[in-house]
Amino acid sequence: MTDTRYTQAHEFVRIEGDIGTVGISDYAQEQLGDVVFVDLPEVGRTLARGDEVAVVESVKAAEEVYSPVSGEVIEKNTLLEDNPAIVNEDAMGKGWFVKIRLSDPGEVDGDMDEAAYAAFIESR
Repeated sequence: MTDTRYTQAHEFVRIEGDIGTVGISDYAQEQLGDVVFVDLPEVGRTLARGDEVAVVESVKAAEEVYSPVSGEVIEKNTLLEDNPAIVNEDAMGKGWFVKIRLSDPGEVDGDMDEAAYAAFIESR
């Protein structure tokens, strides 16, 4: 079963078993504008929830992205190195940043589900 959760800073984590796929929401990429560079951590790095997981540079700004989960980076999306615009094209799909082996799957329990996140965006 897949469970997608969102933070108030517009990061998402899609949880499948003990693996979390992390990226930014479609709303976040729209706010950034054209993404021109994404800096991702090395595989093997251990992150705590709230640690910087990426830096995204767009034509408008550079923004830090923070990990919504704790664990070990087991894969990074190397497609973004040559084509960071994938984030704009498919933020929630092919534009993911890293996959993390979760050390505590329950730490996302307080984050928003799809419906709550949609309401959060509407209220902005």
